[in-house]
Amino acid sequence: MDFVSVNRFRDNLKAFVEQAASNHTPLKVTRRSGEAFVVMSADEWEREQETLYVLQNSSLMRQLAESAATHTQGTGYTPKEEEINEITRL
Repeated sequence: MDFVSVNRFRDNLKAFVEQAASNHTPLKVTRRSGEAFVVMSADEWEREQETLYVLQNSSLMRQLAESAATHTQGTGYTPKEEEINEITRL
C-alpha cells in the first residue's frame, strides 16, 4: 500500500483519487497527529467487505474447507458436460 501525507494528498486530490479508483490500489493518507485514513475504490471496498463476510461466517468457511479437501483427494463433484457448456456460454 502506498502512503502519502495529508498535505500532499490535499494538493493532488484529483490525481490520487483517480489513481486509487483506476488501479484498485488503496492509498494510506497520514495526518500530522499520526492518525491515518485509507482511500480506495468502491469496487475494492466491496470486495474487502465480501471477503470479511465469508471469513466471519463459520458455515461458509466449513464449506470451503470441505470443498478444498475433496478437491485435493480427487473426490469432489465433477460437472457433466452439459453443465460445463451451460456455464461457459455466459
